[in-house]
Amino acid sequence: MDFLDRDLKIGLALSGGGARGIAHIGAIRALEEAGVPIHAVSGTSAGSVVGALYAAGHDADSMMDFVKDGSIWKILKPGFPNDGLITLGYLEERLKAFVRVNTFEELHKPLYVSVTNLNEGKEEIIHTGSLFEPILCSCSIPMVFKPMRMNGSLYVDGGLLDNLPAKSLVGKVDVLIGINVMPRVTVTQRALNNVFGILSRSFDLSIQANAEPSKALCDLVVEPEALHDYHIFQFGKHQEIAKLGYEAMQLAIPLLAEKLSVLRASQSI
Repeated sequence: MDFLDRDLKIGLALSGGGARGIAHIGAIRALEEAGVPIHAVSGTSAGSVVGALYAAGHDADSMMDFVKDGSIWKILKPGFPNDGLITLGYLEERLKAFVRVNTFEELHKPLYVSVTNLNEGKEEIIHTGSLFEPILCSCSIPMVFKPMRMNGSLYVDGGLLDNLPAKSLVGKVDVLIGINVMPRVTVTQRALNNVFGILSRSFDLSIQANAEPSKALCDLVVEPEALHDYHIFQFGKHQEIAKLGYEAMQLAIPLLAEKLSVLRASQSI
């Protein structure tokens, strides 16, 4: 199908999920190969990083270079215990080296980043002004990374309140694709036989729950279930994780084509 034959705008909402967010790159590769144009992007946490790279003009190969050339040990640089465990300075350095622009307005595509304002207890969507501060705020997983200070408030991971920021694109595109890398799956009793397993499962469920209303706003939701087998810091598995995103999007493209055909037909009546 020729995805470029009509002037329909397609949006892409990218969820958070740590290393699982590498699946977004695989999904984008499948969209590129199919010739699907993306007109606007939103992202939370890892989704905001991939979204920024993509909106800056990087293709899937270049984004994989960003992942492969990075060092997880530099990202996990200890901070002060009272502020959080880890700083995000290295991630900021890597982003600035790859993105090479400083504001949202300089990007090739509109980008919307979800962050959580700790002081006011609410989600904010940022899409103008300084680019890197909001992305780092969106990546600041509570109790793992240091909260970020911006405009006089403390901010953490946007996934705390909205892990799939679809609503920021509603009304701005004709078709909205959501990629959720934190799929809801059933786990075995063995996965819950210790405190860490219970805490991890509880965290996952809270994130998955806040994504449900956002999934309902999407015309198409892609959720590679096998991603559940990878934890959020498993960056060494980037090739496997990207492949899961690629395969899931490949399966979804015929449905996307069908939805676009229906929309085009309705517009021609």
